[in-house]
Amino acid sequence: MKQIIQTVSDEIRHVLSTIEAVQAAELSDHLFSAPRVFVSGEGRSGLMGKAFAMRLMHAGFTVYVTGETITPSIEKGDLLVVISGSGSTQSLHQFARQAKEAGAVVAAVTTNPQSVIAEGSDLTLVVPAATKKRLPEEPDTIQPLGNQFDQSVHLLLDAVIIHAVQQQEGHTHEQMAKRHANLE
Repeated sequence: MKQIIQTVSDEIRHVLSTIEAVQAAELSDHLFSAPRVFVSGEGRSGLMGKAFAMRLMHAGFTVYVTGETITPSIEKGDLLVVISGSGSTQSLHQFARQAKEAGAVVAAVTTNPQSVIAEGSDLTLVVPAATKKRLPEEPDTIQPLGNQFDQSVHLLLDAVIIHAVQQQEGHTHEQMAKRHANLE
């Protein structure tokens, strides 16, 4: 068991070490220029997106998750962050197109910079991890399906938020803790 834990940790460390820091910083910077942030993903990528959205809320951003009953219409200047390992999920592609038509900025978080979602996006954050498709250019992994992508995305998007929070003058842990749910 210890060897499996170490291997998973090493795999994620390797993926994160190959991230283009400029791409991650660009996404972090766009968080500030957008009046509102929308996050979209399907399956486990959607769960990683919800974790990202929750941390953005803690950091004081106005954020929504697509598909939730309280999510308003996206508008010009808003930011849509689309998380898709393959970059080809049909529903997410449709959301990205609709967001662009509304004048929003679209950011793709994907393994595939040539995917239909990435090519239609304003910025792309490439996560060079294995997906459930196991394409030849993807790294080897002992993990099933898209685990390596999902775990890498979770840690990477946390780093994007940490970067954003560090850019906010006077931002404190106490401020974030005040925004944490208290109906628990």
